[in-house]
Amino acid sequence: MIYVLDEDAGDETLVLKGELHKYLIKVRRHQEGDTIAFRSNKDIKILHKYTLRSLEPKKAILSLASSQLLEVKAKKELHVGWCKIDAKSIEKVLPSLSEIGVSKITFIECDRSQRNVKLDFKRFERILEASMQQCGATHKIELEEVKSLQSFISQNSDVKVFDFTDKTLDDMSDVSCVLIGCEGGFSSSEKKFLKSKEVFRLDTPMVLRSESAVMAVASKVLL
Repeated sequence: MIYVLDEDAGDETLVLKGELHKYLIKVRRHQEGDTIAFRSNKDIKILHKYTLRSLEPKKAILSLASSQLLEVKAKKELHVGWCKIDAKSIEKVLPSLSEIGVSKITFIECDRSQRNVKLDFKRFERILEASMQQCGATHKIELEEVKSLQSFISQNSDVKVFDFTDKTLDDMSDVSCVLIGCEGGFSSSEKKFLKSKEVFRLDTPMVLRSESAVMAVASKVLL
């Protein structure tokens, strides 16, 4: 864990109890005199370093040692339009997308999306916060949902489309918004609707699952 999210981070003194105390002291084995980094969602760009001053069986007391503005995020932004797939599959790759540095994900109802899928954004937020603490990122992926591909395209005219085609993109430097289909890809009507957009594939003979495609494209653009 690179830092700990705590809403009281920035106060002169922090008192840790409960699960956080158990994790930092019994699992991470911090001892008196150790320095532990904290951030708060109130201003996550500021890194607060605390010294562990006192240890008791059920609580720990820390004193603020320093605070500095230290933002950690990808060098460029990437907005992913992602046709909805099973929520469990999304949850598996969210932490990795956070580590890579994706800035925004828009989940889209597409022709081949599973209609009974309901996205739990509160759960997604918890997953992202855990990932941020592990990788050190200070930018949480912005999440939204739209009801149609047409709505997404109308708001993101610069999007490039990942799909089956002969064209590969060797230079991803100008990609800031990308559209990824769900399992089974885009329907024929969706392909017709998207024909005016730049369509590309990755240089692989394998067929990628939707979540694999998101990971591969995001890595190609951001890393």
